[in-house]
Amino acid sequence: MAGYTPGETTVHTSVAEIGRVTRALRATARPVVLVPTMGALHEGHLELVRAAQSFPRAVVVVSIFVNPLQFGDEADLDSYPRTLDTDVEKLRELGVELVFAPSVREMYPNGFRTTVSAGPLAEELEGASRPGHFDGALTVCLKLFNVTNCSDAVFGEKDYQQLVLMQQLVTDLNLPVQLHSVPVIRENDGLAMSSRNIRLDDASRQAAVALSAALTLGAHCGDQGVDAVLTGARSVLDSVPGVEVDYLELRDGRLAPLPDDVGEGEARLLVAARVGGVRLLDNVGVILGDLQARREKEIAQAALHAAGLDAELSDEEMAELRRLREQVQEMRSSRRGESGEPRG
Repeated sequence: MAGYTPGETTVHTSVAEIGRVTRALRATARPVVLVPTMGALHEGHLELVRAAQSFPRAVVVVSIFVNPLQFGDEADLDSYPRTLDTDVEKLRELGVELVFAPSVREMYPNGFRTTVSAGPLAEELEGASRPGHFDGALTVCLKLFNVTNCSDAVFGEKDYQQLVLMQQLVTDLNLPVQLHSVPVIRENDGLAMSSRNIRLDDASRQAAVALSAALTLGAHCGDQGVDAVLTGARSVLDSVPGVEVDYLELRDGRLAPLPDDVGEGEARLLVAARVGGVRLLDNVGVILGDLQARREKEIAQAALHAAGLDAELSDEEMAELRRLREQVQEMRSSRRGESGEPRG
């Protein structure tokens, strides 16, 4: 097939050519899995590629395109690293067969006249300081989905708000694309991998670890409630000079504000900060509430279901089960003491 050789890396710069090749591959019932990037590839990006390659019979397309619509600051756009030759070599070593690296003119031949509106969430968190950023990200990804005829696309959880908005795009516009997420890839000291990390000097690089440390402490405070999560994380950030926090927020899994009476459940702790003039993002999942109690309830509920009893256990019933368990443990301990057996 012209434009595609199994086992070799072919770089396409034309919308028409990558479209022709991927349509032909889809016609053979092979999934086409897109990994959208802006280049300057690091190990975090390569993990996304490996995840895409794990799909049975998949043909992986990695796009490399620095999208002007995502940048509100012209200087930031101009300074963004562009390392196409190095990026292609890294992808070749991984066995990626298709790379799509179009020019701005190729992607936007008629300028930016039609764009996606990402909705209210795009104006919060990252969007509050980067107006239009997510409109640009969703616009280019919608174009990439269409141009590459992809069946699946892989995104990292480091840009968690972007991931949520991408799923919103796919859901609301009924796109025939399945999205897949990959957890945050970190350096050995915990710092989330990012193309911006290379702009950190030694002192800033050391200070930047505070972001992941803060999130780790916050996540470990989940059983103590929302205030404890935020207080714990904030204490770490405040203790490190040179970390200028933009926001630190705890939201639900879809980034809606948590209700005031939230008791337990899954949440997402997000932080953005400038360190040495470089803006960094990170996030982590948080389990709110008593995880041990939740696990105990799941086990007890499973036992009831196995016995054919499908009613949900109430909090009062769980309290009674814990009381009975403690009584059994006391009886066993007493018997061991009477028999002279060592107590466990």
